[in-house]
Amino acid sequence: MTEFVPTICPYCGAGCGMLLAVNQGTLVGVEPWARHPISAGKLCIKGWNAHQFVHHEERLTKPLIKENGEFREATWDEALKLIADKLKEIKEKHGPDSIALLSSARCTNEENYVIQKFARAVIGTNNIDHCARL
Repeated sequence: MTEFVPTICPYCGAGCGMLLAVNQGTLVGVEPWARHPISAGKLCIKGWNAHQFVHHEERLTKPLIKENGEFREATWDEALKLIADKLKEIKEKHGPDSIALLSSARCTNEENYVIQKFARAVIGTNNIDHCARL
């Protein structure tokens, strides 16, 4: 039996309503939320296809670290420490403006906010861009 779970589309700031179609615990589709006050039963192409990546066989679910030209699975703590150490090394050697961040329309608005806050407050650069601006 398919259950419809109401939620908000994660792709832009409009806040469109969508219903996630869940069958036996698996996300199988998306339907527009007809009575939602913002989208009134309409979704853009991103919203209509929001479910497709969730169970895709090529989706990465664990961090990978490249060593000697090969990827190996790593723990989240190990991967995050490596990233932090490399960013710190680059910042110390070349300055904060040698680092730039590019965000994505696939991120939520909250994630995009955190990325720009991280760029400015932690890294110390204004070198941040977003693919939706292009």
